[in-house]
Amino acid sequence: MAEFEVTGSPAADDLTTIGDALSAFNLDDVGPSERRPLAVLIRDTDGNVTGGLSGYTAWGWLFTQLLYIPDKERGKGLAGKILSLAEEEAAARGCRGAWIDTFNPQALRAYQRQGYELFGELPEFPKGRTRTFLRKRLD
Repeated sequence: MAEFEVTGSPAADDLTTIGDALSAFNLDDVGPSERRPLAVLIRDTDGNVTGGLSGYTAWGWLFTQLLYIPDKERGKGLAGKILSLAEEEAAARGCRGAWIDTFNPQALRAYQRQGYELFGELPEFPKGRTRTFLRKRLD
């Protein structure tokens, strides 16, 4: 019989075991993901990263995990520029679509201006907000 452990501090090796097992299952089930990191960095005049986009491409899609524009740079169209650069790179990698999620109403509007369309919502995540899932065709 299986035993279970609930923990808030799992060992890195334990998480690697789960990840490796799932990756092997997915490889057999749907084929290779060809997962590759993708970042678009904003640097200041000293070369320090101040914001940008972090995500990855896999199974023909770009997933934007993080997108941050520094406060003093907001309202200048940088989010759209960064998304465009990431989308161009993803398309060059053969991706046919992109997806992103947010619970920030301003970010939602920015993504929609960039051509992303709603495909799902999770109300009250976090409380008082709705987490919105968006996608965009790249081909």
